[in-house]
Amino acid sequence: MTSISRRGFLVGATVVGGGLLMGYAATRPSRHQQANEQFGSPESPFLTTWLRIDQDNTVTIYVPHSEMGQGVLTSVPMMAADELDADWDLVNVEQAPVDDQFANGVLVKGFATSMGVTIPSFLNRMADYATLKAAQIMNMQITGGSSSVRFTGEIGMRTAGAAARQMLVESAAAQWGVPAAELETANSFVMHSGSGRRISYGELATTASQLEPPRAPVLKRPDQFTLMGRSIPRTDIPAKVDGTAQFGIDAQPENMLYAAVLNAPVFGATLAAVNNKAAIMQRRGIQAVVELEDAVAVVADNYWRASQAVQALDVSFAGTEYDQSTSDSIFAGYEVALDNEERHDDVVEGDADTALSDASNVITASYRVPYLAHAAMEPMNCTVHVTDNGIDVWTGTQDNLGIRGQVAGVAEVDENQVRVHACYLGGGFGRRLPTSTNTIEQATRIAMQFDVPVQTLWSREEDTRQDYYRPAVTSRFRASFDSNGNLNAWENTYIGKNEPAEAAHISYGVPNKNIRYVESPTHVPFGAWRSVAHSQHTFFLESFTDELAWQQQMDPLAFRLSLLADKPRHRRVLQEAADRAGWGQPLPEGRAQGIALQECFGSVVAQVAEISLRDDGSVKVEKVVCALDCGRVVHPDNAASQVESGIIYGLTAALYGQISIEDGKVKESNFHDYEMVRLSETPDIESILLESPGAPVGGLGEPATPPIAAAVSNAVFALTGQRIRELPLKRYQFLPTPQEDGARSA
Repeated sequence: MTSISRRGFLVGATVVGGGLLMGYAATRPSRHQQANEQFGSPESPFLTTWLRIDQDNTVTIYVPHSEMGQGVLTSVPMMAADELDADWDLVNVEQAPVDDQFANGVLVKGFATSMGVTIPSFLNRMADYATLKAAQIMNMQITGGSSSVRFTGEIGMRTAGAAARQMLVESAAAQWGVPAAELETANSFVMHSGSGRRISYGELATTASQLEPPRAPVLKRPDQFTLMGRSIPRTDIPAKVDGTAQFGIDAQPENMLYAAVLNAPVFGATLAAVNNKAAIMQRRGIQAVVELEDAVAVVADNYWRASQAVQALDVSFAGTEYDQSTSDSIFAGYEVALDNEERHDDVVEGDADTALSDASNVITASYRVPYLAHAAMEPMNCTVHVTDNGIDVWTGTQDNLGIRGQVAGVAEVDENQVRVHACYLGGGFGRRLPTSTNTIEQATRIAMQFDVPVQTLWSREEDTRQDYYRPAVTSRFRASFDSNGNLNAWENTYIGKNEPAEAAHISYGVPNKNIRYVESPTHVPFGAWRSVAHSQHTFFLESFTDELAWQQQMDPLAFRLSLLADKPRHRRVLQEAADRAGWGQPLPEGRAQGIALQECFGSVVAQVAEISLRDDGSVKVEKVVCALDCGRVVHPDNAASQVESGIIYGLTAALYGQISIEDGKVKESNFHDYEMVRLSETPDIESILLESPGAPVGGLGEPATPPIAAAVSNAVFALTGQRIRELPLKRYQFLPTPQEDGARSA
């Protein structure tokens, strides 16, 4: 869920011309030397930026990502520790300090590589320098885009661990006067088999840290892994079990006050007047009523008093041109744009226009999805303390350096004067990226008026009505078949191109493609949402693909397989999911299956959903089988958890998710009208983790979310004969139709 475009990454790196690849710099002084000067000591030296080894033989691994339940503080350090041959029992894991030294330039290189950018070896030094400077300028410690393991882990942490191991071996070889080739490493020791000598990493760390990290250390083969591929206990679980885990909302610096906020209900409106400010100030515990450009806050000695007071405010906001806007008018505007606005090319291959004009039968369909909120479990919050010595910030964020820059910009101070105290996140899904939250700036402006810490805490209602939403989208399709029944043309025009760039692309082999988009901006703010644009487009693409299969009277699985002749990974994943789900086998009466496929974030995922109908005509998802190929699995249990989590998150969107606009503002307010899938509704989920040797390591946090809506909707058609072209499914009441041989009409 990264909100910074990949193109933006590359432009930033090109402009500044400087950076990092493996957690240490190519220039003098090297990055690990800078880390030693700032954060290390002779007794606790850094061997690379991410790795510090103490004299007692403990290894500390610094992770430049935030823990929001995805297990990043386990899977990523595992990769460094494995390459280091460290004893995991002696490994400490810490979130990287919020400092330029720990800006994550690896992400720049990773996203560039994922776009197919190849950097010649003789330019690696320049590219390394460029990526670090880009990350520092952009304040990059981002957690999102399923990038932690596939980029930071695979490119950065593995290399850092292997480099540190090589430095330790060279140090031991010099100390013993033996060739480095005669030495081995295991469990945080270097050993010489010829003499039986061994020495701990801790004893070697100080001298090894004086060496320069090698630029291209030899990485292990998969058959040499000792940690990767194992489901070792997660490092964040004990604190979450015993209650010592600190989330942003847990911050309680001394003398802290609380701020409750009421934002302008129509996006873009400004505060006009607060009519009963004096009366509110007479309430017990009230410290101030703070007027902001587009909001008003009440600050009190506890949150209950602040929240009750802000609800009692008599407030008016200025009118806007959007005061009459509704969801219907927004979608109507999309239709006008699709009919009349300029089309921008996304994918153009062959001559789809001619193929469609020559076809005797053109299949058309139009789909749409509404705005969606993030609905993270921990309410939005930020605690800020402004002093003469700088600014302290406590919050859970998906980009600590980005938040540091945001606070510094609002307060007009140097970024080095802002100290961010990193916390766990009670859910993120993109909502806690700097570009997807408006809480941080508010909290800073409010706290600037006090000499004590102030925690700004949004109610659930404010979070639901003031989110940066997943965009509402409309997507139109046309397709045709040649005289031999082969799919020969695919046309798709949709509203608004968002990240990632390939979200609307198809994996299927079609000779003539015409994929275009038009822009139709609205006043509703949007931001990254779990799996970003894949979540909308997979529903569109796989629903339309299913329509084409039924139109041709073909089995939906067989139809898809026939279009994947040159995609062995996709065929394998699709077939595995179908086989494990018993595709084509008799089902209990009143049940049906639907299937969907997508490639995203370097992984290929297929899902089969089995559904039934409740007595009231609503959909019950009985079982989901998900096969996912992420190249290589680092932590199997964690991977399976991410798959299950992604399915449940996507299922909530498919069944219930809908943010409605009425009179320019959001109608929904809390979980009673913005529903979630509950535990009692959660289907049985079978996760099948496949590996493709040689394939790049793919993401896991997001790929399982996109296919579920299409899989369930396609199952609804198989059961009822009713094609779903608009979500959520709660809009419909279904009645089953008798099962028939052959295809139903779409």
